[in-house]
Amino acid sequence: MKTRQLPFAATHLPGVPAPPEVSPDAELLLRLKARAAELPIEGNLPAFTGANAWLNSPPLTPAGLRGKVVAVDFWTFTCINWLRTLPYLRAWAKKYRDEGLVVIGVHTPEFPFEHDIENVRRAAKDLKVEYPIAIDSDYAVWNAFDNNYWPALYLVDAQGRIRNHRYGEGAYEMSEMVIQQLLAEAGFSGFRDDLVSVDPQGPEVAADWSSQASPETYLGYERGDTFASPGGVVPDEPHPYTTPTRLLLNDWALAGNWTVTDGAAKLIEAGGRIAFRFHARDVNLVMGPDRKGDTVRFRVFIDGKVGGAVHGSDVDAQGQGATSEQRTYQLIRQSAEIEDRTFEIEFLDPGVEAYCFTFG
Repeated sequence: MKTRQLPFAATHLPGVPAPPEVSPDAELLLRLKARAAELPIEGNLPAFTGANAWLNSPPLTPAGLRGKVVAVDFWTFTCINWLRTLPYLRAWAKKYRDEGLVVIGVHTPEFPFEHDIENVRRAAKDLKVEYPIAIDSDYAVWNAFDNNYWPALYLVDAQGRIRNHRYGEGAYEMSEMVIQQLLAEAGFSGFRDDLVSVDPQGPEVAADWSSQASPETYLGYERGDTFASPGGVVPDEPHPYTTPTRLLLNDWALAGNWTVTDGAAKLIEAGGRIAFRFHARDVNLVMGPDRKGDTVRFRVFIDGKVGGAVHGSDVDAQGQGATSEQRTYQLIRQSAEIEDRTFEIEFLDPGVEAYCFTFG
C-alpha cells in the first residue's frame, strides 16, 4: 500500500501533547470520503426484474445489494468497444470483491445470435467473465436504466443511489477512483489505493485512435453503406457479386454468391470473398457459421498478399483461420506505420454469416 504520513513539527511547546498521528488507512478513508461527498446523486438503482435469466449468480435485487457498492456494466459479447473495457472490469471485480464491490454485467444483445443464452454462456466462459450476469434479451433492464450505449458503466453507492456513469471506453482511472470513494463512504477499508494494472491481449487491447480512419461498418442492407460491388445490393436473394477494380477508402465489396439480408451477408457457395479498403491498426469482423456445429475455414490477405506478420489473434502466420462460433474475430493487427490498405477475406467453405467490421 502507498503510505503518506501527515507531517507535523518535530518540536512543540513543553506540556502540549503532540498532534495525534493519523494512520495511513485512516487518512486514505477520510480523503476518499470527502471526495465521495462531492459526487452527484443521479437517481436510484433500478430493479433487474425484467432480466430473462442470471449467470454466475442467483437473481440480484436493489434491496439485496444495499450495503454494497455496485458497478452495473451494459455489454454485448461482440462489441469491440466493450471488449476493450473488459480487462478493467475483471480486475476491479477481483481486487474489490472482498472489500464491498459487486460488479454486475447486464448482457443486452445487438445481433440475433446474442439472444441465445447458450451463446452468452459460452462467450462469458471464453472471456473469463466470472461476475454476475443479468441476461437482458428483451431490453427490460436497458430501458429501466434509460440506457442507450454499449458499453455503459453505472456506479452505485451502498444506499442504492447512482453516483457516476461512463459511456464508452476510457477514463478507467477515474472510474476506479470513484469506486474507491464509494467504498470508503460506505465504511469499507483494507483495499489498496493504487489503481489496477492490466495486460490486455488480442481484441482487448485499446484502440490506436490516432491512426484510425475507418468506421464501424455493417454488412446488412438495413444499416450498411459504402457498398461498392457493381449493381449494388440485391436484397434477400442469392446473387453473384463482384468486386470493382478499385476501392475508395472505407468502401467494401463482395465477390461470389451471397445473400444480403437486413442484418448480414450470408455466403451460399465456397470461395466467396469480402474486400475492404481501410485505414487502421486492427481489422475485426463479427461473423460465424449459420449452423451450430459447423466450421468455416478462411484466408486473409493484405494488398493481395497473405497477412503474414500483420495477422490478428484469430489468424495464423500463413493467413489462415476458421470460424466455428459467432463472435468478434481479430483478423489484422499491424505494428508498422498505418496507411490505406486493402483487406480481403476468402471463405473456403460455404455457410458463413458476416455482420459487421470494426477497427482499432
